[in-house]
Amino acid sequence: MVEINWTEQSLEDMNNIAEFIAKDSIKYANIQVELFFERTHILKTMPLSGKIVPEMNKAKIRELNSGNYRIIYKIVNKQRIDILTIHNGYRLLKKTKLK
Repeated sequence: MVEINWTEQSLEDMNNIAEFIAKDSIKYANIQVELFFERTHILKTMPLSGKIVPEMNKAKIRELNSGNYRIIYKIVNKQRIDILTIHNGYRLLKKTKLK
């Protein structure tokens, strides 16, 4: 089974999203955070389940959609996946955010 590593950037993104949602509802902020973790659980057994990020066009940098968000991850090796960032799906992804 693959280990999922949440990078500092991805945790910061998740925290920012939760803080924004919490302005209206702490309950829904918590639900959204849970959904991010649940959505990435599939990667433990199916690391290639996400599609290639079109802005990067690299086979090892992929994404899963979770509602209006893109969970961008990198397949480091057969044992580890790094979650790089969580990004609003309606906004353009800056390549610098993935470094």
